[in-house]
Amino acid sequence: MEGRGLRLKDKHMFDKASNILILLATLLSSLLPFCSAQGKNTQFGYLEGSDNGPDQRAKINPDWKVCGDGKMKSPIEILWTRVQVSSGLGKLVRDHKPAPAALKNRGHDIDVTWMEDAGVINIEGTDYSLKSCHWHSPSEHTFTGLRYLLELHMVHSSSDGKVAVVGIVYRYGRPDPFLAKLVPYLNSVGTTGKDVGIINPREINFPSKGYYRYMGSLTTPRCTEGVTWTIIKEAGVVSRAQMRALRKAVEPGYEANARPIQQLNNRTVLLYTPWVIEDSN
Repeated sequence: MEGRGLRLKDKHMFDKASNILILLATLLSSLLPFCSAQGKNTQFGYLEGSDNGPDQRAKINPDWKVCGDGKMKSPIEILWTRVQVSSGLGKLVRDHKPAPAALKNRGHDIDVTWMEDAGVINIEGTDYSLKSCHWHSPSEHTFTGLRYLLELHMVHSSSDGKVAVVGIVYRYGRPDPFLAKLVPYLNSVGTTGKDVGIINPREINFPSKGYYRYMGSLTTPRCTEGVTWTIIKEAGVVSRAQMRALRKAVEPGYEANARPIQQLNNRTVLLYTPWVIEDSN
C-alpha cells in the first residue's frame, strides 16, 4: 500500500508539472507574435475593424492616447474648395545634400535614415534637418476624392524639436531614380538597418514648386501633433515594378499601410503657387 501511495503521489506531481509546462508553452506561443511585432514595429495595424486597427491605437498603448483624441490628426483630405491660396508662404527653400544612410524594414514600412547631416529645408525662417524618409501605399493624403498610388514622407526636425514633413504622392510612370537605387537592397534589409552608403536626398524629385501647407500630426504612433506638413502639389511617377517591390518587402498585411483620413477640425489648408501675384496693397 505504501508503494502504491508513492506511485499515486508521483503521478499527481507529474500531472501538476505537465499542466505548468502546458501553461508556459501557451503563454510563450501567445507572446512570440507580439515580440516579433515589437521588433518590427507592427504592433499597430491598418485593417479597419481589427483588434489592432487604426481606431484601436489609443487602446494598444497609453503613450498613443493622442492617436485617438487628437484634434490635429493627419492625414487629411485636401479639398480644392476649402484651400486658401497664399503667396505669402514663399518658395520652399531646400538645401539637402548627400550623406551616409541606412535602409531599414520596420515591418509596417520601408525607412531610410540618414546617419549624418543630410541638409535642411527652411520654413518661415526655421531650418529643419532631414532625418529620414519612408513610403505609404496607397497615398495617405487625398485630394478632393483622389487617392494616389504611393506617398513618400521626408521627416525633418528643428533644433528645438519641432517636426516638419514633406509629402510627395506618386502615380504610375517611369521608374523613380531615388527608389531605383534602393530596390536592390529591399529583400536583404532587416529591423536593424543595412548600410547603403552615401544617399543623395536631392535625387528625391519635387515635381512642382507649388505645395499645400497645414498643421497636423505624424500618421504613425505616437501620432505626435504640431507637425508642419508640406504636400507637394503635383504628383511624381513610380514604376509598377518599384511599387511591387515596396509592397512585397513589408510584413504580410502591411502592403496597404495608409492611415484613414482624419477630421480637419477647422484647420486651414494653404496653397502656395509661384505664379500668384503679390497684393500691392
